Amino acid sequence: MVLQVIILTLLSQLYLFGVEAAYVEFSSSSLTLEVGKTSNVTLNISSPIQDEAILWFTYQEGDNILTRQTYEVVSPLGNLTIHANESREIPICIEGVDAGNVIVGLNSSADEFEDLDKAFVRVDVVHFKALDIVSQVIGWIYFVAWSVSFYPQVVLNWQRKSVVGLNFDFVCYNLTGFVAYGLFNIGLFWIPEIINMYKEQHPRGINPVQLNDVFFCIHAVALTIIVLIQVLIYDRGGQRVSRVCIILLALMWLFAGVSLVVVLFHKITWLDYLYFFSYIKIAITLIKYVPQGFMNYQRKSTEGWSIGNVLLDFTGGSFSLVQMFVLAYNNNDWGSIFGDPTKFGLGAISILFDIFFMVQHYILYRPKKGQGTSEKDPLLCEKRTNNLENSSYNQTVNCEPNSPPGRLNSKTYIIED
Repeated sequence: MVLQVIILTLLSQLYLFGVEAAYVEFSSSSLTLEVGKTSNVTLNISSPIQDEAILWFTYQEGDNILTRQTYEVVSPLGNLTIHANESREIPICIEGVDAGNVIVGLNSSADEFEDLDKAFVRVDVVHFKALDIVSQVIGWIYFVAWSVSFYPQVVLNWQRKSVVGLNFDFVCYNLTGFVAYGLFNIGLFWIPEIINMYKEQHPRGINPVQLNDVFFCIHAVALTIIVLIQVLIYDRGGQRVSRVCIILLALMWLFAGVSLVVVLFHKITWLDYLYFFSYIKIAITLIKYVPQGFMNYQRKSTEGWSIGNVLLDFTGGSFSLVQMFVLAYNNNDWGSIFGDPTKFGLGAISILFDIFFMVQHYILYRPKKGQGTSEKDPLLCEKRTNNLENSSYNQTVNCEPNSPPGRLNSKTYIIED
C-alpha cells in the first residue's frame, strides 16, 4: 500500500513537471478612452490548466491594489471562470465612467497561473481625446522654446566679444544644475541596472525619463559649456565668480562625492544616488536667477544679459504650466499639480523670475533714445560710471572726440577699470 502511494506521488510529480506553466496577459498594456465610451482589450491564456479556476480583476490606485475601486473610473468587471484544459482568448469590454486613471490587474484562486502581477492594463479615462493631442503639441512647443533659449546668449556674447553684464554665478549654477539633471536622466534611461531597480520599486510604473529629456539635458550642458568658454576668452570687465557661489557649489559636489562613497559601501542603491542629483537640480533652480537679477539692479542695466533667453524661457515655462492644467483637467488629476507642489512651484518660480527680468529690461532700466544701447555694442561710447564704488563692475569709457555718437571703434577707446 505504501509502495503504491509512493509510485502515484512520483507519477503525479512527473506529470506536473511536464505540464507547461500557464501565463495570462492583456493584449495591450495601456488603454485610453473617453468618459461614457467603451474599448475592448483581449485577455490571452497561454496554455490549458488542469483544474477549473476563477480569475477576478483588481484595481490599483497609487500603491494600493484593491478588489473594488474607491473612486469609480471604469465600470466594475465581473469574475472569469477558466475551465480545465481551456486555453483561449477572452475579450474584455472596459467602459469609462469618470475621468481618471487606474491599473486593472488580475488575481486567481489557482496556483497554476504564473506571474499574475505582470498581467495588467493601464486605463486612462479622459474627458476629450482631442485634448491629449493638444497636450502633445503644447509639449513640443515648450521643448523647442526651452532648447532654443540657450542660443540668444551665445550669439549676443559672440556679437559683442564680451560677457560684461552676464553674471558668472548664473553660468556656474546652470552648468552644475544641468550636469546633475543629465546624470539623473541618463542613468534612468540608459543604464539597465538602474532601470531594473526602478522597475522593482515601481513594477507597474512608467519610466519618468523619455528620450527628449535625455536630449534636452545633453544639449543644455553643451550650450552652457560654450557660454563658459566665452566667459574665459571674451572681455570680462573685471567680473568674477562670487565666493558664495563657490562655497555652495563646493558643498553640493561634496555631498555628491560623500554619497558616492556611501553607494560604493552598499548602504544605498544607485537609484537613490541618482535621486540625490535631482535634489541638487531643484536647489539650483531655486537660487540660480538671484545673482543675475541682483547684478542688473546694481548696474541699473540689463546690457549683456540676453532678453531673448528670458522670453524663450518664459514661453517654455508658460506652456509647461498650461500643459499641466490641460492634463489635470482631462484626466481629473488635480493632485498632479497641487499634490506635487515641487514641480508646479519650480515652474512658477522660473516664470516669476522671467517676468522680473522683463520688467528690469523693458521698464526699470530701459535704454533712453539716442544713447546707442543696443545689446550688440560692447560698451556705451560715452563716459559712464556705474556708481558702484569698490565693485568689480566699475568701468569708465573714453572715446575719441571725432567718434560718431552711439558707435564704438575698438581703436578709439580706452577702458579704465
